[in-house]
Amino acid sequence: LCNCSALGSANVSECDGTTGQCPCLHGYTGLRCESCAQGFFPEQSSQRCRPCGCSTPGSHSPQCDHSGKCQCKVGVAGLKCDQCSDGYYRFNETICEPCQCNNHSKTCDSLTGTCLHCQENTEGNHCELCKEGFYRSTHPAHACHRCPCSTVASTGTCRIQPGETAPRCDKCKTGYTGLNCNQCANGYYNSDSICVRCKCNGNVDPARSPSVCQPESGECIGCLYHTAGFHCEECEEGYVRDPEGTNCTKKETTLAPETRELTTSAPNASKATLFSMAVINSTSSPTTIQTTFPISSSDNSTTALADVSWTQFNIIILTVIIIVVVLLMGFVGAVYMYREYQNRKLNAPFWTIELKEDNISFSSYHDSIPNADVSGLLEDDGNEVAPNGQLTLTTPMHNYKV
Repeated sequence: LCNCSALGSANVSECDGTTGQCPCLHGYTGLRCESCAQGFFPEQSSQRCRPCGCSTPGSHSPQCDHSGKCQCKVGVAGLKCDQCSDGYYRFNETICEPCQCNNHSKTCDSLTGTCLHCQENTEGNHCELCKEGFYRSTHPAHACHRCPCSTVASTGTCRIQPGETAPRCDKCKTGYTGLNCNQCANGYYNSDSICVRCKCNGNVDPARSPSVCQPESGECIGCLYHTAGFHCEECEEGYVRDPEGTNCTKKETTLAPETRELTTSAPNASKATLFSMAVINSTSSPTTIQTTFPISSSDNSTTALADVSWTQFNIIILTVIIIVVVLLMGFVGAVYMYREYQNRKLNAPFWTIELKEDNISFSSYHDSIPNADVSGLLEDDGNEVAPNGQLTLTTPMHNYKV
């Protein structure tokens, strides 16, 4: 009997008369067509031989095991060896090549090769760039380090310029300067680690004083237009605000009531000096003495004016004297009133009343009023006061009120 396989042979009852070889279907082999041919594997459910389907570029051979898994090459994965393993991507749509991620990632897209999950603050298709806010050092490791740039003072990004070893911030914000944007620019000062614009009320010239104000305190430097003060907000001595309150103008000087001019000239001299002296008017008793020494010469030399005023000085002295006198008078009055109060409290009259059958006697223990009148201490009807200080009750009922 031929005994051919019902699954693998074309005809169960026919076989070669000499060898006994049954006619096998495609994918089957063996004398009775009971085995799967090369490139096929038996399906577990039906035991039929199915083709392995191994990828030719990704597998070592078209043969697979009983589960249908092919023998894949390095970097290739999958049941049929048609996928790239982790860390590889398909190059030229046939070969799996390792991911090019500069050792900053182990995985990449299997089709495009774009690196995934870049580490150590890197980014880019191949993790070749540093993230924003980081820079690549010049060390052999080429690691990405954080920029020493504050986002308050700069954009936060930096880079190392050719020939330099330290990073430089890309762009400082307004008011900041320096390699790392950690200094205040001209016209700004440091206020609690923040650069604030100098406040000089427009009375400084940046061309003359580029820093405008002290970088640590903010005090203005080189006040112009006769101004002074921390912020150039005041007028310097001898100057006052104009009626508009904008500019500082020189104080106006007043001349004395009477002036006398004395002109002296020396022989063989080319210059003449004129002295103008103020004379104090004895009737008006001025409080301001002004002395003017204008000097005139042939070359029109400038004049010098010296003003001396005693008005404010006299007012201050008089005010101080009045205040001192008032304070002294108040102190003396307070002491006197306090002593009087103590004397009255301690020396108050002390009386004793002795009640007898027919009269009432009074005795005083106060030394300061030995002859005190006791008649007013009682309100009585027809009472009499004896010379010895006894008060006799003359009413029939001897009624009395103290």
